[in-house]
Amino acid sequence: MAGSYIILGRAIKNEHFALGVLGAAFGGAWLATAGKKSTPPPKTTQEAKASVPINAGSSEEEEFIKKFIAEAEKEEAGAAKH
Repeated sequence: MAGSYIILGRAIKNEHFALGVLGAAFGGAWLATAGKKSTPPPKTTQEAKASVPINAGSSEEEEFIKKFIAEAEKEEAGAAKH
């Protein structure tokens, strides 16, 4: 028989073999991505700030980081007006 493979003692046509390979590839991709739900991004900047923890070594360091972020936001707001 021309155009077929012998697998486990059975003749498998080329087109059936190709369809099986494509089905396995696309089916595997679908199974790998099925069920994964992404979380929507925060709607406001307040929600974004609440979702990012500040991992500081001390309370002084945490206060410094909070002040730095507040100053950067003020500068950004001032630059956005121009």
